[in-house]
Amino acid sequence: MLHRMALRVLPSLTLAVTEGAVRQRKRLVMLLPGLVAFFLYRIVKPVMPVDEIGTLLAMSGVICLVTAAWAYRVGRDAPAAALWQDDGLRRLIWVLGWVGFIYGVQLSLMVLALLKLAHYDYRLHPEGPAMMAVIIACTSVARDAFEIGYVRRLQRRGEPVLTFPDGAALRALLRERAGAVLRWMLPAMTVGALLAGGAAWIGAGGRSPLSQLAVVSVVAGSLTVLAYLAGDQRSGSWSAVMTTAGWPALFRFWWWPGLAFAATYYLTLDGLLSYVFRLEALSLVYLMGMAGIVAGLMAMYGYYLGYRRHVEDQVKQVVPDSLLRCPFVMGILSKTGNPQPAAIGQQLQKLGADGLQGRRG
Repeated sequence: MLHRMALRVLPSLTLAVTEGAVRQRKRLVMLLPGLVAFFLYRIVKPVMPVDEIGTLLAMSGVICLVTAAWAYRVGRDAPAAALWQDDGLRRLIWVLGWVGFIYGVQLSLMVLALLKLAHYDYRLHPEGPAMMAVIIACTSVARDAFEIGYVRRLQRRGEPVLTFPDGAALRALLRERAGAVLRWMLPAMTVGALLAGGAAWIGAGGRSPLSQLAVVSVVAGSLTVLAYLAGDQRSGSWSAVMTTAGWPALFRFWWWPGLAFAATYYLTLDGLLSYVFRLEALSLVYLMGMAGIVAGLMAMYGYYLGYRRHVEDQVKQVVPDSLLRCPFVMGILSKTGNPQPAAIGQQLQKLGADGLQGRRG
């Protein structure tokens, strides 16, 4: 779900996919797959055991995979043959397999776990939750695949897209700054696990799914904000950094994506353990493990988003917007993976020197 956070946190991506015309078209793109998924579910329900979790997740994943292919092509506004040639096999596999199938399965598990909290258990009433899991996952995948396709369309036109939301920049960050990321992930995992275990140790109320969800979401969401500020590399004490960032902006970030995605990941893990592994009651070890995973993952994503925000701000200060719109310069930036402002300046100077020598020759 990192691509979803990047599309809404990084300004270069957010401004691109929230334009008025893009949002209007996106609503239509989300509506059509939802209707198709509803009719497909009604057709296959009599012949497929939707009360079997494996069958349901496979059906949801396949429908979301097809939806991702269609929505990405619509956002990309290009024929299928051009997608294969311009985007490459690796990116298409990521769109179909990760944004389509895997993301769709994750969202389906999240929906089932959320409905269980509302006392609408899939095991007791399979038909309603199964239909909602398929439709909600399908519409969400359609939205994200369309936005990713639109960002790729802008990139092909030469628009400045410094961080494509495919996780390549995260992998580069982990290679170059693994120590800095681990310094936030490991303490976050420890704090999340201990606080969730402490809440469960208090009694049955603290062990309840709703209490555990609240504790993990608040703790992981708060740690995400701190990791984001650390990745953004703001100078000064923590109080000064938070004041500079602005308390309203920090609250919005804590609420979304911090708290919202921490809850999403927790519900996904809860759905996985409850329905796929068929665990009726989660022991203390499972509760602490889930909390640790969610807190560590959110801390890593928070640090990554802060660092990418820092990189984009620095690049815009070094390279003017007019030059960023040059496809040749954007090609250079895309090859750097994790561009540093100083390195970009050196590359541009080298290009200028080479061009000057060529004119003299």
